[in-house]
Parts: sequence; structure tokens; C-alpha cells
Amino acid sequence: MLRESGYLADDATASVVFIAGELQKPLLVEGPAGVGKTELAKTLAAGMGLVLIRLQCYEGLDESRALYEWNYRKQLLRIQAGQDRDWAETEQDIFSNDFLLERPLLAAIRSPEPCLLLIDEVDRLDIEAEALLLEVLSDWQISIPESGTIHATSRPWVVLTSNATRELSEALKRRCLFLPLGYPDIEREKQILQSRVPGLSDALAERIATVIRTIRNLDLKKSPSIAESIDWARTLIALGKDSLNAEEADQTLGVVLKHSSDIEKARTALKTT
Repeated sequence: MLRESGYLADDATASVVFIAGELQKPLLVEGPAGVGKTELAKTLAAGMGLVLIRLQCYEGLDESRALYEWNYRKQLLRIQAGQDRDWAETEQDIFSNDFLLERPLLAAIRSPEPCLLLIDEVDRLDIEAEALLLEVLSDWQISIPESGTIHATSRPWVVLTSNATRELSEALKRRCLFLPLGYPDIEREKQILQSRVPGLSDALAERIATVIRTIRNLDLKKSPSIAESIDWARTLIALGKDSLNAEEADQTLGVVLKHSSDIEKARTALKTT
């Protein structure tokens, strides 16, 4: 299914994904930026016909952005409109679903259709925000003090991605299956390039994959991602190139490297290849 959907996974990756589905366990995918972690989740959702719900993590993310919040303006208007009503009745009214704003975690729990919840870059959360995930991943429910506990209508697929910028809590990792992802070897990257770039010759795909591997082995601020190697292949096709020598690489390194110091290191290394 992954292959048919355009994602070329190795046997280990496909096996862990299959096991996560069979055991209905969240999948924690960890690796450097640009190795296809988010793309794996998107491909799973598309291939299985699931609604994709994404929680993009960032430092400072809180409950109101991850779980839910109340529509305070609408509540205030309702209170003003019902000043003649009994307060107990008004209170019950303003804490109903009509005033509840769904955020990604609650949306996944209440989704009427089968869905995949992507919790992207979970390592960017602080410890307190990470704790918000535990109830969802343990019991597939969210507790709302004003209205009670909401249980999942059906258990969603869950994929968490991490760039490993910090160590995640043992409590979170214990609830997940773990899938480490690294950059592909030359042969697999060549296959990826040819599957994503129409008209790319076998020789040029292999040359790009080989040069990209050389660049990634350098001490860089930011190694080129798979998406950037695909962009490089498309760039060379657009320029009518059917080879990649040192001069051609020098002219187009800005496609794959985004720091001047990295470009200089790559230029020096590629003069000898």
C-alpha cells in the first residue's frame, strides 16, 4: 500500500507500520529533519482513506490550542441574552457543544469518520504540554471539567514525529511503537528520485543520490532532505542537464543547501569527486 501510494519504505519500516495498525498502537517516528516522517503519516492517511488531522507542535503550545477551548465571546453574548433566565439553566447552556471549539486532539477523538492523527514534531513541546497527550494516548478520551469526559467514537490511527532535539518522556514513549528513520542509502534514494521525477535517467538519478550522500557526510548546519534532493533532480531536468559534474553542482547547490558555509564545504568536497 505504501509503495502504491508513492512512499518507498524498506521492509523494517513497512513491518513496524503494519504492527502499529494490528496492535492499534501510536507510532513514534524519530529521525533527522527531511527523512520522510511527516510524509509517511500523510501517505498512510491517503492510502487507507483516512481523514488526516494534524497537530503541529511548537514551544508554548497549550491546552487551548491542542485540546479545546470555549468560545468566550459567544458565551458572553448568550449570558447577556438570557439575563432573565435561571443561572443554572444558562450555565448548562453555555457549556454545551454549541460553545465548544475543537482543536486537533478533540477533533480526532470526536471524528465521525476514521481518521489519522498526526502529532508533528512532538519534541518541540515542553514537558507540561507533552503530558496533555497522555490521557488521549492511554484511554482515548478527553476530560472537560465543565461537561464531562468525551470518549473516542473509534480509535484513530496516531503517528507522532520527532526530530530528536530533546529526549521524550518514558511515559510517552511507553505508549508508542518506535520507528527510527534515517536518510536512505544510495540505491533507495535513487528509486525515490525516479518515482518522483518523471524523465529522470537512471544514470543521473544515481549520480544525484551519490553526490547527496557525499554532501550529507560533511559537517553541515543542515543536511539536505529527501525533498531537497528531489528538487535538485527537477532543477537539473528543467535546465536540460543529463549529468552532474562539479561545475553543474556548483551552480545549483543553493537548491539543496541553505547556508553559505554549507555551500562552501560542499564545493570543496565535490571538487575531488
